[in-house]
Amino acid sequence: MRGDIYDRRARIAKALAHPLRLKIIDQLASDRERCVCELVEAIGCDQPVISKHLAVLRNAGVVAFRQEGTSVYYRLRTPCIKNFLECIDRVIKEDLQEIKKEMDGVFSCIDLG
Repeated sequence: MRGDIYDRRARIAKALAHPLRLKIIDQLASDRERCVCELVEAIGCDQPVISKHLAVLRNAGVVAFRQEGTSVYYRLRTPCIKNFLECIDRVIKEDLQEIKKEMDGVFSCIDLG
């Protein structure tokens, strides 16, 4: 059973590894439920596309849903996923800062005058 944790982590990471699914998670990060129609409007994709990606997130255990009449409402199952994404954002920011430093060094060696 212990080795299964890596399989489970990989399944969740794979579910997160799509830009549209990350946009969906950002929309759900407000700590309130969103109906599929709201996600369609906010993200700008067709409802079947959004529903397909929500199913991937649901199967990975990232989101939970409830149905009310004909509307389906989604929420983050474990809001701590936001912390994980914030960590990724910090990595990106640090990478961009390093690139900026490298570019500053390159341009400081070029005589532009």
